[in-house]
Order: sequence, then structure tokens, then C-alpha cells
Amino acid sequence: MIAEKEFKKVTTNTLQKMKAAGEKISMITAYDFSFAKLFDAAGIDIILVGDSASNVMAGHATTLPITLDQMIYHAQSVVRARERCLVVVDLPFGSYQSNSDIALASAIRIMKESGAHTVKLEGGEETIESVKKIVSAGIPVMGHLGLTPQSINKFGTYVVRATEDTEAEKLKKDALILQQAGCFAIVLEKIPATLAKEVSDSLHIPTIGIGAGGNCDGQVLVMHDMLGINTEFKPRFLRRYLNLDEQITGAIRQYVSDIKSRDFPNENEQY
Repeated sequence: MIAEKEFKKVTTNTLQKMKAAGEKISMITAYDFSFAKLFDAAGIDIILVGDSASNVMAGHATTLPITLDQMIYHAQSVVRARERCLVVVDLPFGSYQSNSDIALASAIRIMKESGAHTVKLEGGEETIESVKKIVSAGIPVMGHLGLTPQSINKFGTYVVRATEDTEAEKLKKDALILQQAGCFAIVLEKIPATLAKEVSDSLHIPTIGIGAGGNCDGQVLVMHDMLGINTEFKPRFLRRYLNLDEQITGAIRQYVSDIKSRDFPNENEQY
């Protein structure tokens, strides 16, 4: 007889209940099996297979170059590791902006080929038809407002968004539109904390903040940033929990030294 799991799998409904109960939601990016397995076992609520893979995995300057096929590959690796958490996958640039039919086809490919649970896309009113069509097909959608990295060439900078009244009002309107269209949650990136609180309080769906203050219903960070693998990115909102850059570099230097000095392998490390 197989013993029952001691945990319940996180679903979109779980997140709704967490918001209602005032329980904060934890979210982190991952792009491969090994890290996803660690994060899931540690109790993370959501793993985002982010298009930030374009930066941290492939070395591109922006998120724009990553393809749908590449996103599906990363998502497949993460889903294989998942036991408990919800897996969200970014729709990459070019896979949903042109029309809602292409957006739906992209979302279907992600769901069928990776086994992920939901997709995420950037934008408000501009992409609402795509959101509606994907949701109507039974695919949960997470929205993303504020600083939207896929629009970096439009913005020209990664500065805080919605500091002016006009943009702030549009963001509040977009959040309500996304909720009405059926989004189960919305990421708020790099906007004033007071605005993020106002938006979070106005919605019945959860908000996930990154650089949006502590009054969002949850928080997300890129794993390479919070683990100290990437040390060049130093925004105010980032808290580093490890310094893997130094630790890994030190370990590799010691490994090289042990080989050169003939210390490795020793007698106990051979057959």
C-alpha cells in the first residue's frame, strides 16, 4: 500500500485561499531539474520558469531572444522535478503579441509539451484579447504589470515604473481588466510600494511583487540574484541569501589545485 503524501499540491485555488487568509506567497525562478527539485523540497509555493533564462542561462542582454522552443525545454526540466509547487511558464517575446490565436497556440504548446500548470504574459489592455482566449481554453494565466522586461526597447531603461499619475492610473485600470479577464494572479514589478498596496487591496486575486514593496500578496526573485550567482545585478529590492559566486569559485580553485598537486584522487578515492 502506497503511503499518502504529507503535503498538498499548490494550485491556483490554493493561492486564492492564501490571499484570503493573509498568508504570503513565495515564488522563485528556476530553469533546470536540479535547482527546481531543491526549491520544491524547500517548500516554495510557485516556481516561475522565467524568460529571464535568456539572461541568466544564455547570457543575452535582454529577455527578447529566447524562443518558445527554448522555454518549453526549460519548463520540461522543471516540471520533472516538481512534487508540490505550482509551475508557471513565461510566454516569450513574439509568442503572443501579434494576435490572440498565436497566443493561444503558444500557450497550448507549453501546457501540452512541458506539463506546466499555468502561463504568464506581460501587459494589460494591449494583450487582453490574448488573455481572454487563453483563459477560455482552460489555461490559467498570470498577468505582469509595471516594469515589463519584454518592452525594454520601448521603455529604454529599467527604472521604476508608474511614478507619474497617468501611468499609475493606467496600471490600476489594467490590473482590474486582467482580473476581469480571468487572470488568477498578477506580478507587479518595480513600482512604488504605495501603488502596489493600492492595487493589491483592490483585487481579489493575489499580487506577486518584485521591487513593489511588502504589501503584495507574495514575492518573487530570480534565483541567480538571490543566491549570489549573479553579482552584477544590485537593485534596492534584492536580498542576497547566499554568496555562491565566491563559494563556487573557491571550490573550483581548490579542485584545480588538488589535481595539479596530485592530492586528488587519493587512495581512498580510487578502486
